[in-house]
Amino acid sequence: MHDRHGDTLGGIGSSVAIEQESWKKNEDGTYSGIAWCLPDRGWNRDGTLNFQNRVHKIGLKLTLKLNASAEHPSDKNLELEYLDTILFTGPDGTPTTSLDADVSGSCLSYDGFPELPTATYPGDGFGSDGPVNRRVAVDCESLGLGPDGTFWIGDEYGPYIYQFSQDGKMLRAIRPPDAYIPHRNDKVSFSSASPPIYDKKRVIEPEKPESGRNNNQGFEGLSISHDGKMLYALLQSALAQEGGKKKKTRRQTRLIVYDISDPGRIEYVQEHIVSLPLCKEHDGDKVVAGNSDILHIKGNQLLILARDSDAGGGSEETLSLFRQIDIFDISNATNIKSDHYDKKGGAIANEKGDLLNDIVPAQYFPFININDSSELARFKLHNGGDHDSGLLNEKWESLGLVPVDAENSNNGKDYFLFCLSDNDFITQHGRMNFGKFEYADSSGYELDNQVLVFHLTLPT
Repeated sequence: MHDRHGDTLGGIGSSVAIEQESWKKNEDGTYSGIAWCLPDRGWNRDGTLNFQNRVHKIGLKLTLKLNASAEHPSDKNLELEYLDTILFTGPDGTPTTSLDADVSGSCLSYDGFPELPTATYPGDGFGSDGPVNRRVAVDCESLGLGPDGTFWIGDEYGPYIYQFSQDGKMLRAIRPPDAYIPHRNDKVSFSSASPPIYDKKRVIEPEKPESGRNNNQGFEGLSISHDGKMLYALLQSALAQEGGKKKKTRRQTRLIVYDISDPGRIEYVQEHIVSLPLCKEHDGDKVVAGNSDILHIKGNQLLILARDSDAGGGSEETLSLFRQIDIFDISNATNIKSDHYDKKGGAIANEKGDLLNDIVPAQYFPFININDSSELARFKLHNGGDHDSGLLNEKWESLGLVPVDAENSNNGKDYFLFCLSDNDFITQHGRMNFGKFEYADSSGYELDNQVLVFHLTLPT
């Protein structure tokens, strides 16, 4: 499917936010609403391209199939309808880009903004020759809807947090503390070592940052409280200096909290540690299950989507060993906000990922096993096995929550939880650059976007 700009709709499941005011139960018993869905950067498998960041508006229609079973499974009961797309631009109205940020050098700067990650590229950024251009580089990974209709985006290149207007113009940028900012050779380096498709031999030295967020491990999770006052952002895994360079040691990740209640002022108020779960790989080794999204429930409680990688639709290995939607609570977690931990190279764990003794992480509670075979079979889905339409995609990266019936259903504790997969632009019939650039993913696969919907009861 292509958006109204002629480009492939892409991985709409990088993050999702459902308009609460649009969600309703219809007279025929179906449910409907509108979701805002975020594709991340283009062409993840073979390199980056000058894909203009954007958000898609998608209509949802859910028909419940309460009697579905493995013996009598339901057909697809969720309909998606493409409605609209908003393209993102920088503070000056120039389109943003998904190209990997420059390794070093000067960044673009604007009045009232911190220095922004910048990509410098020749021609059109899709491989053609031409004059050199520079754009703000954004790797969109997480999404929150502000009460005023603006968009908040969690980014991996910075890692930064951006606010965009209803028409897609960047309004502000939050630069987190220096401990988060990637450094190579003792200099700020926003590159994620993801060269463009037209220059795949470009070498980044060293490949991984010495401190700050590790490559592609930025703000994978972002959520705004129901009253619109607080913004939560969680890194995908630990910072480089806290064990983040290795899958086995990158467990202690940081949650940062901002007060955004005053439109004219953003206040950094809290910072906590979330100890991510461990999972087994197929060779038996234990690794960290990275954060793929978070969603504020109430008070100090948030949902988190944690999973393994490189297993599922679009991958050689189709059987995932760990995909869960869990809950963490920061009520009793240490607030590590301080000059000591937030300075460049500041660390709350050693390079082996061992948390310092005086720091208490968030409480973590297992909740939903996405890979539950008996539940998947009710809807003709499966984890592992053949590459067919029922195989779960590899990347599940977004969470959206809406009430079943906020006024009458179990005192407002019953919800539908939407979980979307990101198909990573894995298609053999792709288009970018407003339909002018054609591509086929080197994997040879053609992946549809997938959505799972759970009916759950949350504690009051």
